[in-house]
Amino acid sequence: MTLREDDAKGSVVLRPLRRRDSEVWLRLRTANHSWLEPWEATSPRGLGGSTTFGEYVRLLSQQARAGTTLPFAVELDGALVGQLTVSSITYGSLCSAAIGYWVSRDVAGRGVIPTAVALATDYCLQVLGLHRIEINIRPENHRSLRVVEKLGFRDEGTRARYLHIQGKWRDHRTFALTSEDVPGGLLARWQKAREARWPTE
Repeated sequence: MTLREDDAKGSVVLRPLRRRDSEVWLRLRTANHSWLEPWEATSPRGLGGSTTFGEYVRLLSQQARAGTTLPFAVELDGALVGQLTVSSITYGSLCSAAIGYWVSRDVAGRGVIPTAVALATDYCLQVLGLHRIEINIRPENHRSLRVVEKLGFRDEGTRARYLHIQGKWRDHRTFALTSEDVPGGLLARWQKAREARWPTE
């Protein structure tokens, strides 16, 4: 499955993460280590540090086949620049999922991740039939907070000691949207807001 949005600022594509992405993915992660490390989840027991990229992709693929996860590579104009994962996909009375993402520092601020989140959100709400999408962000992560601000996610408050990061349990703010919030789709709303703010771009 591939999701795509083309505009004047470039072509943003969400596609499955593949084993052949290994070299570029590892190079991006190495180059962006200091940029990403403050926000990366860790294990409180110090486990899971030796997984190869192939094993990582295989695990995500298994979760995708089970219907609990959607792992996407994020491309800008054909180049891999980040990753977006829809996780904790739940049906029944909840019908919810969570979105997490990272992007290379050299393309941050160009609307890549807001567009990718909008594409994934619309797929979850309109195709999978989910009702609620949430994003959890450390209060110190100002760039990520800008993403949910741009997209109009609702601030639902702080979850104390929510995720283990850098050796400690860290508070996160939870932001969410339900299908009633974006009846015309999140991507359409994001495009409209973007055009209103930057009409000449």
